Amino acid sequence: MKTLAKWSVDDYHRMVQAGILSDRRVELLFGEIVEMSPETPIHYSTAKRGAKYLEELLLGKADVRFNGPITLSNSEPEPDIAIARLPESAYNNRHPAPEDIFWVVEVAKTSLKKDLELKASIYATALIQEYWVLDLSAKQIIVFREPKDGNYTTEQIIVKGTITPLAFLEIQVSVEKLLS
Repeated sequence: MKTLAKWSVDDYHRMVQAGILSDRRVELLFGEIVEMSPETPIHYSTAKRGAKYLEELLLGKADVRFNGPITLSNSEPEPDIAIARLPESAYNNRHPAPEDIFWVVEVAKTSLKKDLELKASIYATALIQEYWVLDLSAKQIIVFREPKDGNYTTEQIIVKGTITPLAFLEIQVSVEKLLS
């Protein structure tokens, strides 16, 4: 049985700054440096359109981040979309931390298992209150809420209509628009 070396977020940042990881698409997940799945065209397009749509809905309320890192205690994932507190300038010298994040969104075509299991555990462990997975194959959104002990205690599958984010009860997000 082999033991993997676990990396801290600081170690990971030093590797990034030194250029060691510059030619690789990786993210730090539970202390392990993991290759990111290549994005299919539909994955990228859906994530980009979703970020633009959420930017319109949340204008002046939140910073909608597209394909950018967030810094957690032992992970630095790069969710497709992260909804963070304003001002945007707060992230000039650091990435958003759990206390900055309203919710995160992952788009899943080939990465569904990783997004539903590993990423859900990472975000729940960080106490991110809400996590959405846009399942492109099944044309549905899986909404995770109420993190506790490294898991989300509620999971809802939504195929049409709207979702009201916990942080913005006045906002209605169209499921069809996010999945289109």
